[in-house]
Amino acid sequence: MPAVCLYFQVHQPRRIKKYRVFDIGKDSNYFNDDSESDLNNRRILEKVANKCYLPTNKIMLELLEKHPEFKITYSISGIALEQMEEFYPEVLESFQKLAMTGRVEILSETYYHSLAFVRSKEEFRKQVALHRDKVRRLFYQDPRVFRNTELIYNNELAQELEKMGYEGVLAEGADHILDWRSPNFVYKPVGTERIKLFLKNYKLSDDIAFRFSSRDWSEYPLDAPKFASWVSAVNGGGEVVNLFMDYETFGEHQWEDTGIFDFLRAMPGEILKHPDNSFVTPSEMVRRFNNVAELDVHHFISWADIERDLSAWLSNPMQYDALNKLYDIEPDVLKTMDKDIIDDWRKMQTSDHFYYMCTKWFSDGDVHKYFNPYETPYDAFISFMNAFNDLKLRVKEKNKKWSII
Repeated sequence: MPAVCLYFQVHQPRRIKKYRVFDIGKDSNYFNDDSESDLNNRRILEKVANKCYLPTNKIMLELLEKHPEFKITYSISGIALEQMEEFYPEVLESFQKLAMTGRVEILSETYYHSLAFVRSKEEFRKQVALHRDKVRRLFYQDPRVFRNTELIYNNELAQELEKMGYEGVLAEGADHILDWRSPNFVYKPVGTERIKLFLKNYKLSDDIAFRFSSRDWSEYPLDAPKFASWVSAVNGGGEVVNLFMDYETFGEHQWEDTGIFDFLRAMPGEILKHPDNSFVTPSEMVRRFNNVAELDVHHFISWADIERDLSAWLSNPMQYDALNKLYDIEPDVLKTMDKDIIDDWRKMQTSDHFYYMCTKWFSDGDVHKYFNPYETPYDAFISFMNAFNDLKLRVKEKNKKWSII
């Protein structure tokens, strides 16, 4: 051993256009920017598809055909799948081709890539059910392993997922929860009986996702033989190496001219040269490996920023105000029984909207700025709240009609 679990997050939000206060009550299309800006959802999906999804999926299919031992795992948000269906069906078909090989596992998550578990358990359960239905319809798989938005996790989440029938959950292998322990084993969440916890090896994952093209890095340039030697070095000190990262690492965050695609083409073969190495999916890990210990995670962790907590989405008054106001109207939104209103409310729950409002410009500012389509976090907040106030008006009008009837 070790067995390598290669897991990728695939997600694209519905970005809110620059929604002005003058638009309230007049325009209920919050997500239909058609400019050349990064708020144009179709434009962004097409760009990422051509730079990342299509070329990377082509390489992955070649690797699956070349190496019978190779396996991949994806978690694709429902809102990303929707946009693939609407804007670029060829991308969805390429993921379906991968799944049809029988060696690609699709995980479960919240449909809208939301923070629902943090604010509303009932809404969380509904979004998980919506996503499972989508995965069943598009990929003919019934997910038994869960990963929450941006690997947000605590004991309570594991306990809830066990009640919902899940057998495994993914989380960040943060140092402050592991202490002296290694992420390269399977753990049992506190308060659970059966569900298993798989932790990201963030050092090896970030070597690819963040440091690959950094010329300031002492290990630059990183090639597949060197990386495979680091994975093989886990032999004797661990059972699994969980490489969890954004799929956009390939071609979008690390551009093609960095050599990232050549690295990807060579990496599985180099890892498999060691006779004890293998590739696994999370469901296989559930069956193959026993828990080595119990792990207690009281407070929320995530894979975001150096703090690896909720501060990327909840660390300033704007973020708290926007999130709290959105979930405060949950009963009134559901009372409308209006499909479009409920769908818009859920699209506004996508975690990215609150990420764009983050003002941590010191330790992780460059990363936030890279992903932010607005000029400032305050612009993100203004557009969100203006759209929210329009949504509130629609909810009020709809419920008024119901009361008259």
